[in-house]
Amino acid sequence: MSAFRAVEKASDLVVIHDAARPFASADLISRTIAAAAESGAAIAAVRSRDTVKRTDPASAASDDRAPEGEHYVRETIPRDTIYLAQTPQAFQRDVLRRALEIGAREGVSATDEAALVELAGLAVRLVDGEASNIKITTLEDMTLGETIAGGGRAAPARTGRAGTGYDLHRLVPGRPLILGGVTIASDRGALGHSDADVVCHAATDAILGAAGLEDIGHLFPPGDPAYAGASSLGLLGQAWEQVRAGGWELVNLDAVVILEEPRLAPHRDAMRAAVAGALGVEPGRVTVRATTTDRMGFTGRGEGAACHAVALLRRPG
Repeated sequence: MSAFRAVEKASDLVVIHDAARPFASADLISRTIAAAAESGAAIAAVRSRDTVKRTDPASAASDDRAPEGEHYVRETIPRDTIYLAQTPQAFQRDVLRRALEIGAREGVSATDEAALVELAGLAVRLVDGEASNIKITTLEDMTLGETIAGGGRAAPARTGRAGTGYDLHRLVPGRPLILGGVTIASDRGALGHSDADVVCHAATDAILGAAGLEDIGHLFPPGDPAYAGASSLGLLGQAWEQVRAGGWELVNLDAVVILEEPRLAPHRDAMRAAVAGALGVEPGRVTVRATTTDRMGFTGRGEGAACHAVALLRRPG
């Protein structure tokens, strides 16, 4: 009633709309206003698409068969008689004034102004509402609202963002074989400007990609003397600091090494622990696996080592 008193007396029509319904179209508002101008009162509403059941909570609570909080169907209501009310709701000024006065006088608590108009014995006209004219009240409504706001495109996944990385290096005599920050006994090692750790290089590109940043070559140029012989595990840690500064946390990292020999199974736990340490997470968030190509290709011939990695990041909250 207080809000009604603020309406200019010269106003012929009053339109009421829920702020929690941000998707009402201009057409719906115009149609509701036009209907109220003709009929005195009009509300947007949509037909029920579901079968409607009525229950009586009071009688359900006293029913010996019904545990507390459970209800039984008392009646099935024909759904062709059911409409679900929305806003906007529009009223001729005098119609709304009369309804509000009756409601205040009789102490009626109504969920919308149209109910007071009904109580006053006046007709309320239904205007076809819109399925997209949802009311935002729950987290599920927020998700649907983001989809509607995106023009039907789903909102960005709340689980996070994924990135992939791939690296390969030639194997040559006289170089240490370092994988996942662990030095592994071998008669050949990977050739590269740094220590050529394919696991750390692939992992670095995966987390940079997930965060939408430039690749490892941009961050640590291969021709820069500062990175000659550098520990790739250390470079992974530096890259991670930049990613973490952007508000990201690691959900998990999965790396698959492609190498014919030596066997990596005895070293997997050590590699996981080293990579997890560089990323500041528990080892359970890191997986390092290995496979061969059955002597096919450059890895199968023992000419090189390669690694694929996938990282999933998310922002807390």
